Amino acid sequence: MASVDKWKDVDVYFESKLQSSETIMDSILKANTEAGLPAIDVSPNQGKFLYLLAKMKGAKNILEIGTLGGYSSIWLARALPDDGHLITLEYEAKHAKVAEENIKKAGLEQKIEVMVGAALDLLPTLEEKGYPHFDLIFIDADKPNNPHYLNWALKLSKPGTVIIADNVVRDGQVLDENSEVSSVQGIRQFIDLLAQEERIDSTAIQTVGIKGYDGFVLGVVTDAPLATP
Repeated sequence: MASVDKWKDVDVYFESKLQSSETIMDSILKANTEAGLPAIDVSPNQGKFLYLLAKMKGAKNILEIGTLGGYSSIWLARALPDDGHLITLEYEAKHAKVAEENIKKAGLEQKIEVMVGAALDLLPTLEEKGYPHFDLIFIDADKPNNPHYLNWALKLSKPGTVIIADNVVRDGQVLDENSEVSSVQGIRQFIDLLAQEERIDSTAIQTVGIKGYDGFVLGVVTDAPLATP
């Protein structure tokens, strides 16, 4: 069985071969560290993965739930056309400030809007602000609320919308139905909701690498939303 060190080495190998030198992105990760943000950004390869998914989708409007320092926001926004727009929701004002500085550094302040506050307070306001639906939605915030985020993602979707959620494996803890960890139970409830929900066709992919053992949920909305969260 490959070791964690081997996972990291393979990640570095693919990054060195398949990504150009990313001085800006490296500086953003450094800025996040210097600002004392938790080191929970997606990895460079995962960021490129999100970029490619958005590019393949041809997304013009993206919603991100959970900004942190804006690393994944920037990867996603890079896939947008000139008239594209990304809304990202961040609970912590300190994180949002760091993200806005990073976004300016990347030259994407015209494409990315950071909204500060609890996502469950902000999500109901998006339609009245002119964002009735999105082409791609990335869920990467507090895991206990993932079931609620999924309900809102469906509300803000249309047929064909891509929904992605990060950190759904949690080093295999997702298997523990008796877990007392709220993030694990939030993911389990999220998966149960996906299993019952007829409006989205989904799967989960396990990942290993610099970020350890985790995974993504990927789904495509098949029918227009029917229910209000």
